[in-house]
Amino acid sequence: MSADRDGEATGARAPEPGAVSGTPVPIQPDGWPRPRGYAHAMVAHGRMLFIAGQIGWDPVAEQIVETDFAAQTRRALDNIATLLRAAGAEPHHVTRLTWYITDLDAYRRARPAIGPVFRALFDGHYPAMSVVQVAALLEPGALVEIEATAVLPE
Repeated sequence: MSADRDGEATGARAPEPGAVSGTPVPIQPDGWPRPRGYAHAMVAHGRMLFIAGQIGWDPVAEQIVETDFAAQTRRALDNIATLLRAAGAEPHHVTRLTWYITDLDAYRRARPAIGPVFRALFDGHYPAMSVVQVAALLEPGALVEIEATAVLPE
């Protein structure tokens, strides 16, 4: 096993988690193309935090205040960041995100606006990620719901 120039683990065997407990380390198998905006897999050590799907709403008022896909995504990611901090973690402790979207074309159109928001929040950290199109979400008007899994620092 070795590490590439960005410190990502390469090879078939899983690396030890980062020097700071709870810091996830991306897995980059030898010969696989480097993913853009996500990781193929993550490894970490510590207590787990499971964040329920967050939608683009004001959680206090329990109302969706934006109808734009990118704005709802920003709000959902902000809600995740708030929950992470409440648990003593930061966005770089996230190991996995699962996005549920109602409109794949709207997601694709919004990617140029979502990218800078995501990069600002996650500061170059790209967890394992899946995007799943669904027929609808529970809350009327919700366009995106994002679940997160993180490993808390010890």
